Amino acid sequence: MVTESRSADAGVAHMPARPTWGVRSDLRAMLGDGVAFSLMIGVGESYIALFALALGFGDIAAGLIATAPMLVGAVLQLATPAAVGWLNSHKRWVVLCAALQAASFVPLISGALAGSMSPIVLYATTALYWGLGMATSPAWNSWAETLVPRGLRATYFARRSRWSNVALLGGLALGAATLRGSAETDYALEPYALVFGFALVARVISACFLSRQNESKPVEIGETRISPHAIREHLARGAHGRLLAYLLVFQFSVWSAAPFFTPYMLGPLMLDPAGFAILTGVAFAARIAALPVLGRVARDSGTRRLLWLGSAGIVPLPLLWLVSDHFAWLLLVQIAAGFAWAAYELAAFLSFFEHIPRRARTSILSVYNLANATAIVAGSCVGGLVLELADTNGYYLLFSLSASARFLSLVLLRGVADVVPADSRALPLRTLGLRPSAGAVQRPILAGLPDEPATASARAREMEARLIDS
Repeated sequence: MVTESRSADAGVAHMPARPTWGVRSDLRAMLGDGVAFSLMIGVGESYIALFALALGFGDIAAGLIATAPMLVGAVLQLATPAAVGWLNSHKRWVVLCAALQAASFVPLISGALAGSMSPIVLYATTALYWGLGMATSPAWNSWAETLVPRGLRATYFARRSRWSNVALLGGLALGAATLRGSAETDYALEPYALVFGFALVARVISACFLSRQNESKPVEIGETRISPHAIREHLARGAHGRLLAYLLVFQFSVWSAAPFFTPYMLGPLMLDPAGFAILTGVAFAARIAALPVLGRVARDSGTRRLLWLGSAGIVPLPLLWLVSDHFAWLLLVQIAAGFAWAAYELAAFLSFFEHIPRRARTSILSVYNLANATAIVAGSCVGGLVLELADTNGYYLLFSLSASARFLSLVLLRGVADVVPADSRALPLRTLGLRPSAGAVQRPILAGLPDEPATASARAREMEARLIDS
């Protein structure tokens, strides 16, 4: 780990001005990348756990395939600075990772066509997918700051997120339609080859859009490196260390059950891929719909109250799945889950990232990703052990234990610092994966966070209106 040499603002400030047509071209290409990337997630990543079940893997193996590879990704992101330095370019590293991530679908397609796949190969392929995806995050965040003018960022990234969310839900629907016949033929594997083929093509298109974006002057390599000093300073200030402790314990409690909702839906509940897609999509749509309203709540009441509200709403969710298997009831549960998760993660991200100096944001996000992934994997391993040791009522025991652990973890919320965001607009988020029990795996887009101070000049607002309209 190396201390950052200078702030991102310094690198951006010395970049030569680009003509308006060049900015427009970059923004359109960035929008195209976001849409294609989200389509890949909806039609590809969302169905990997179902593919594991179709291969004949057990519930535990299918559940862990959704979490264990995330830790590989969180670790590999720490190697990004060295890779960017070796290539002397953020753009080259991001495009390379995107192309290789597209290639990670090739073994999945081959396994589906062959009708079988080794568990080791499936886990390794999924780990490669997550590793390459998360390895781009620090470099992409730094690069994106140089492409989007300061006064344009909040509006532009909000617009990009909206189109990306539409593409993600479209991809989820496309995958469900493609797999519709698989449930009627004892989970035939051939349709999965087509689904993963769509995902591969979408990521290739995303990589092409990335390659079209400008990098006239690469950002200083040191700006993407991890600063232990910045991390220690942030955790020691404003009770953020206590907040992180709560978030990790709560995530451990949640993810002891969360990975196993997919096998529960296709097993005991006997849902088909269409039912899985509808319930997953409803939770995600509710999550997105709630964010603007919750942003205003955070501005008016602070993040601590919002964090309490979201956490309390998440606590009973596993038990609600046990009340009834009627589809209408499950839809209501998913709508409630979407709102609760939106409140929880918005409050958590705002509390953790709102007032971080720009030079420290990459460091804080990187360590947060690693700690969060560690808690997720640890929780899922414990949950898998509970299912392994339990009898036929394993899901009832697991969901009850998870709800109890979530409730007990609320005691750690006492003393967590309150943050009042300066802007009520929704925090720009990048969706990395969909989960039926949590709506999505999302991370903040650092370039879209407010500056210090969060102001925009009249000239910047004029540029914003001109570019967005075009």
